[in-house]
Amino acid sequence: MPTDATRLAALHDDGFVLLPGVLDAARCAELRAAIDRLTPIGLDYEGLVDDHYTCVFNRDPFWLAFIDLPGVIELAEAALGEDCHVIGQTAWRSRPGFIGGELHADYLALELPERWLAEPGFALPMQILTAHLYLTDIDADLCPTCVIPGSHRAGRKPQPGERDWHGRVAEPVLCRAGDVLVFRSDLWHSGSRNRTAERSRYLLQIHYGRRMVAQKFSPYLAFVFNPAVLAAATPRQRRLLGEHEPAEYD
Repeated sequence: MPTDATRLAALHDDGFVLLPGVLDAARCAELRAAIDRLTPIGLDYEGLVDDHYTCVFNRDPFWLAFIDLPGVIELAEAALGEDCHVIGQTAWRSRPGFIGGELHADYLALELPERWLAEPGFALPMQILTAHLYLTDIDADLCPTCVIPGSHRAGRKPQPGERDWHGRVAEPVLCRAGDVLVFRSDLWHSGSRNRTAERSRYLLQIHYGRRMVAQKFSPYLAFVFNPAVLAAATPRQRRLLGEHEPAEYD
């Protein structure tokens, strides 16, 4: 079993790490059923082949347990600091015909010359991590997330039409329901198609940011915390939702 240090090293070296068996089959089934009960709020949408629900942590205390899952939260805190917080929790249902996204990087704090990032021993600090909690088995036909190992050291986002980095193309991450893929925001990655005839991919995303990365919760100025959620949250969960100790810019 990889250690926390090994997993953190993988984020620095490869830009991602897969955590197996974070949830069992019963909990995955419970989450799929909970996603099926969601209705759109704010900027959510239900489309022809996919459905997208943001800030689900604010719907019901049920969702709180998934912002600090054992093994995931420790890795996020090790990578981003013990005062990191959640900047989003999004539920997805991707049905047959779903296309997925092109190769991209979610966020770069700044662009840097690639030669700097290639220096031995240089560890590029992380600003944002995403945890993909897969609620269905992911095979080559069911929307695997594709990643280019090490591409966070490119120091930039991929250009339109770019398909590889140093000859490496995006590789699909095949995994089981209950596994969690954690990757840094500067890693080049892509979505992929649902080529099945009748299966849907269920996915819960949790995004973590450093303390000074802003929380931008949909619908933004109209966002209000659910009192039932705050009342049920543990001290760590309240910090993840934004209840921090005062700092320099507060």
